[in-house]
Amino acid sequence: MLCALTVRTLRPGTFEQFRSAFLETDQPLTGWVRFNMLRNAENPNEVVCFGFFDGTVDELRQNAAEQGLSEQRARIAPFIESVGTDALFEIVEDLTNSASPG
Repeated sequence: MLCALTVRTLRPGTFEQFRSAFLETDQPLTGWVRFNMLRNAENPNEVVCFGFFDGTVDELRQNAAEQGLSEQRARIAPFIESVGTDALFEIVEDLTNSASPG
């Protein structure tokens, strides 16, 4: 299992436009298990996006090409001021508390 993670600083006041452009399709993407978009509670221009992909790095890259990652990046580019971390991570531990709410 892989986690694709990107930390972006948005241009002030563009979060809703960024979100709409990022999530242009509401269809779940093949191979992706889960996706989260987080907005910094103290700096609303900082957004963290991460998703979990059930496959190899090569499969993820092929999947991204087939499902329009480059087009998505072009759609969101006008709203991005800077990009921090932008990487693929291999999940080496996955602890879940089944008793935890939510």
